[in-house]
Amino acid sequence: MRLMAALQFQLQHNDQHSNARAGKIITDHGEIDTPIFMPVGTAGSVKAVTQQQLVNDVKAQIILGNTYHLYLRPGLKVLEAAGGLHQFMNWNKPILTDSGGYQVFSLSGTRKLTEEGTIFQSHIDGSKHLFSPEIVIDIQRVIGGDIIMAFDECPPGGSEYNYAKTSMELTHRWLGRCFNRFNTTDNRYGYTQNLFPIVQGGVHHELRKISCVYVSSMDATGNAIGGLSVGEPTEKMYEICELCCNNLPVIRPRYLMGVGTPWNILECIALGVDMFDCVMPTRNGRNAMLFTSSGVINIDNKKWEKDFSPLDEGIDCEISNYYNKAYLRHLTKSKEILGLQIASIHNLAFYLDIVTKARKHIIDGDFVQWKNEMSVKWQQRL
Repeated sequence: MRLMAALQFQLQHNDQHSNARAGKIITDHGEIDTPIFMPVGTAGSVKAVTQQQLVNDVKAQIILGNTYHLYLRPGLKVLEAAGGLHQFMNWNKPILTDSGGYQVFSLSGTRKLTEEGTIFQSHIDGSKHLFSPEIVIDIQRVIGGDIIMAFDECPPGGSEYNYAKTSMELTHRWLGRCFNRFNTTDNRYGYTQNLFPIVQGGVHHELRKISCVYVSSMDATGNAIGGLSVGEPTEKMYEICELCCNNLPVIRPRYLMGVGTPWNILECIALGVDMFDCVMPTRNGRNAMLFTSSGVINIDNKKWEKDFSPLDEGIDCEISNYYNKAYLRHLTKSKEILGLQIASIHNLAFYLDIVTKARKHIIDGDFVQWKNEMSVKWQQRL
């Protein structure tokens, strides 16, 4: 492991027919080829998938942890004693930690928003806690992510202008405090941490441009686009995503938070996004939905009862090539834990296969044609 070098981004290839690009992110815990999808390991675990399977079957290059959940359990004392999340979960590749802003947004019924921060109730025991920009940076220092996220307020999709403006301005004031704290505290555990700011502003073009300018002024090693895929129409999401990509620095990686379906990811790669995360592949897998090279499958359906063909021979994943649809349906109907595991691994491997192939087609020069064909194909219900 290289030690104590700030995150670097090498822009390697630009698509000639879209804003898609191929690059490389370099961190102290390893290199990441972009575009990239990051499996979500909210509580230090990608649900139903072992770390070995993430490396060998999914081929994950970076995963996520979540500040809110890890702060509540196992807690900072345990994580610090372990030497940080990498050591705690025995993961030697990069980790990104989400600040908990979205979890606080989703707890709107049990939290109080103030200039200082957010007071919220634990979903575990009802105890009250304060998250402020300073506290969230301190927590993420202890967790030890290679990339840590600024604390923001995520307004609901479709928020009217005045609410979105007030929320964005609060996020910007919090962002200044995040960077003040970040710049006056030290890296932990012998490697460099990198703070990414988050663009907000709802679905309002003027606000998003203002937020992009403010975020860019921080000269961070990477930038994130938040507040999308939270209830707004898909076309509006693409519109705002394109605007943000056009107004964020070309020389920094762009991270679109919490998006989305395979076809969402392809479209947003074309708009200039480099990094993605979403719970959809594992959550949908646990609920019998498989994304495949031929289209979407509900493996619970009777039509798969005697289908002994592999889950998907079109992707580079031993699990997907090895197990058949009839067997996975049987496991699902029987509520066997192995069924959840196979479905989760398969969906994650499909998502990583998407970005790997997207990168190849960007470099080969036929990305848009491939994207348009795959977007239609993958949305078919089989």
